[in-house]
Amino acid sequence: MNKSIDINCDLGEGGEFDADLMPLISSCNIACGGHFGDYETVVQAVRLAKRHQVNAGAHPSYPDTDNFGRQSLVLPAKNLKRHLHQQIDLVEKACKAEDLTLHHVKPHGALYNDMRKHQSIADLILEVVTEREMELILFTPPFINFTPELPKTITLWIEGFADRAYQNDLSLVSRKEKGAVLHDPLLISDGVLSMIHNQQVLTLSGEKIKHEFDTICVHSDTPNAFKILQLLRSKLMESGIKIGSKNER
Repeated sequence: MNKSIDINCDLGEGGEFDADLMPLISSCNIACGGHFGDYETVVQAVRLAKRHQVNAGAHPSYPDTDNFGRQSLVLPAKNLKRHLHQQIDLVEKACKAEDLTLHHVKPHGALYNDMRKHQSIADLILEVVTEREMELILFTPPFINFTPELPKTITLWIEGFADRAYQNDLSLVSRKEKGAVLHDPLLISDGVLSMIHNQQVLTLSGEKIKHEFDTICVHSDTPNAFKILQLLRSKLMESGIKIGSKNER
């Protein structure tokens, strides 16, 4: 069986090029009001996803549009859960209206990073997706552990980032640091091919760390995102790698 890899992108965040990026990916993570967006923008993104047969996922965040969800917040657990459910509700509602099934959930920004930093946040996110009472895929960073046993309805996809630099522990280099965001399409494509063929990540310090990934993200707001995805698709096809759910799962 030929290798396959899911390519995902964060969309519905007010970018001008969602319609151009959608045909180049296999999964999209749709902003749903926490850091950006409302029901109208969610519906637009879901319709684009349907048109191009792209998996539609929810991209919930801390409720913080002022900081685009990129700043950690301390909220009572019940309040954070309510906010996350409300955001996922928007995407699920839009999917149902378009005869689609919500495919996955990927936390955004600081919430995503806090999954690794705080066990309580990781467990809360798992609790939220479990309470959806449906089969869902949860996109997570490497080395995530959950206190409760993973329910049968939830599948984990470990995510790698094409356009972000990594620390040696495979946490992302802070966007505040130089070199955190990668821009060179060729360099990015070579890095992704190494992730897939060698299960290997080249970190900012030059270390090569082994890890296997199920899905690879390119951010829609990364400069050259369109050129990055175009070249990446071309390089993957040249290498005999199909774009879609890993190993045809």
